[in-house]
Amino acid sequence: MVETDCTLDIPAIRKHFPAITKGRIVTNNAASTQAPRKLADLYRELLPDYENVHRGQSNASRAMTRLFENSYETIAKFIGAPSWQELSLHRNTTEAHNSVMYSLMTEFRDGDNIVLTMMEHNSNYVPWYGMCREILPRFGIHVEYRIVNFDSETGELDLEHLASLVDNRTKLVAASGASNFFGTKNPISKIREIASASGYVQPTGERRSYLLIDGAQLVPSTYVDVQAMDVDFLSFSFHKILAPFGVGVLYAKEHLRRAMRPFLYGGDMVAGLVGSVKPERVNYNELPWKFSAGTPNILGAIVSAQAFRILLDLALNPEEEIYFMTEKEILRKDVRDAMDKITRYTRTLTRRALDLISEIPKIKIYGPLNETRRTSLVAFNVEGRSPFDLADALNEFGVESRAGCHCAGLAHDNLQIPASCRLSFYLYNTMEEVETAADILAKIVREGIYAKAPSAVGALATS
Repeated sequence: MVETDCTLDIPAIRKHFPAITKGRIVTNNAASTQAPRKLADLYRELLPDYENVHRGQSNASRAMTRLFENSYETIAKFIGAPSWQELSLHRNTTEAHNSVMYSLMTEFRDGDNIVLTMMEHNSNYVPWYGMCREILPRFGIHVEYRIVNFDSETGELDLEHLASLVDNRTKLVAASGASNFFGTKNPISKIREIASASGYVQPTGERRSYLLIDGAQLVPSTYVDVQAMDVDFLSFSFHKILAPFGVGVLYAKEHLRRAMRPFLYGGDMVAGLVGSVKPERVNYNELPWKFSAGTPNILGAIVSAQAFRILLDLALNPEEEIYFMTEKEILRKDVRDAMDKITRYTRTLTRRALDLISEIPKIKIYGPLNETRRTSLVAFNVEGRSPFDLADALNEFGVESRAGCHCAGLAHDNLQIPASCRLSFYLYNTMEEVETAADILAKIVREGIYAKAPSAVGALATS
């Protein structure tokens, strides 16, 4: 067994997760992480005092509104946003990307272009495809989307190709902060540099391309500071950060928020003053509520924001509640310390997985082989074996993986493969679990073991 160079108290951390204490070997964390017991308990504890926010004068409504608004403050502090007014909450990362598309759509001019990458999650490609191919052409506006290549061997983004595609008609560059297929951590600072040099004249007067970073795979295990990154937009989802309550986040710079049209129209995004809604005029609410139409996912937002606080506690001291359900201001130093610990630990797990899996006959691993250039996932295929068969067989031995295209359809199509199998790890996984998963995978491949029952996906594919 390989020793881990880690200051995380893994045994203490694991006690917080019912799925782990149940004995599950969860290696599908890139899709969704597991929830700590305290978050589920908190959800139940809030129910007796539940009331709508911004819509009542009762003590319950005022208390719930305070908790709800505090959740924005917690999220802003965690990602280094200057103000919680720069956030909007959505159902997931996909809806966050759609909100950018719909809010910016009327700003696009005929002849503009968008630059995307071939490693994008469908959620950061399909909305732009729909805008360029299906929506804007109906209004006689033609906007091109351009797709940046990657190195098929290393899974690294081709920065020269990116630079060649960006010009003075590039309104937006949209890129994954970390690929959920290759695991590649893209060089955001270099992408920002290329986007900034475009010279595109924005309605705000800026002469550069906006930069949208999909942070769904980046934020859970990496220290993020949106000011240092100088991103215009950053998206992520809490279901990949311990909180399966249907909450996604979009950060956008405040001056863009003020200039952008709302994504959804209706209640709560309207100014609360009497006379704000007239037959000839509607006044919109102040930030961030301008982008919060209708009743939000109130309890989900409150509990999800607490996931950031419990994540800090788990990394810094899992035996104490320093941040969870307190009003303690989140310190940037603590965020950096906690996330650096998580990064170092998950890199150790990834390095071990890469070493062991690479020894398996006829296996192809996708993405960088240097663990410092990727997140904690390993996607692979075995010659002559369906990735779905591999995932089914792993499941019968108690290892939960995932087979499919992982919503990275562009990359799989580019490599001319229909699917891949993927193991992904988080801070509650152990080195023993990684070694067990790799050993079982090796046994399945070497001994030609198949699952007793075909997967639902496999059955559908052959029916």
